[in-house]
Amino acid sequence: MIKKNQNFTTKIIGGEFKGRVIEIPNIFTTRSSKAILKESLFNTLQFEIIDKNFVEVFSGSGSIGLEALSRGASQCYFIEYNRVAYKVLQENIARLNPAKCHYIFGDSFEKFDTVLSIVESREEKTYFYFDPPFSTRDGMDNVYEKTIELIEKIDPRKTMMVIVEHMTKLDMPKTIGKLEQIKRKKFGRSTITYYKPKEEL
Repeated sequence: MIKKNQNFTTKIIGGEFKGRVIEIPNIFTTRSSKAILKESLFNTLQFEIIDKNFVEVFSGSGSIGLEALSRGASQCYFIEYNRVAYKVLQENIARLNPAKCHYIFGDSFEKFDTVLSIVESREEKTYFYFDPPFSTRDGMDNVYEKTIELIEKIDPRKTMMVIVEHMTKLDMPKTIGKLEQIKRKKFGRSTITYYKPKEEL
């Protein structure tokens, strides 16, 4: 009898659920954000995230969005297309606070408009986290161009920040729509680039 692959685990690193274990599926399509990257991200966001919406667009097991939840985000939204990862995401949410989490199964490029209309109808402003599959995967050659097209749809008046985790060798544009790049931090093969609405808004 063949044993199924064991899931990896990681821990929530801060906030209400600090120390709680969440699972990450042991599949090729899901990369866990490094602990050092996640810590740097939330050191940047700090307490501003409290009572704001948080959208993890390519969510996998939800490790970034659930960290935001633990640190006081009002409502968290997840989109994931891989059935194995989606099942793990649901189980992770059930361990923490399902009342504040909303998850959608499907292609993030197709389902993003649905989530965008929900969060833009809410009073709280929103953080968007994009961690698209690296373009080395089959069929993902234009993944960053398509991701930028999604970001261009976001109403800056409803946005706190847009964060993109991407391949380090990629230079993200200085501006996307009415958002401007404010920070870029490298972690080996991965880099996080931060965007905020332009000052005149």
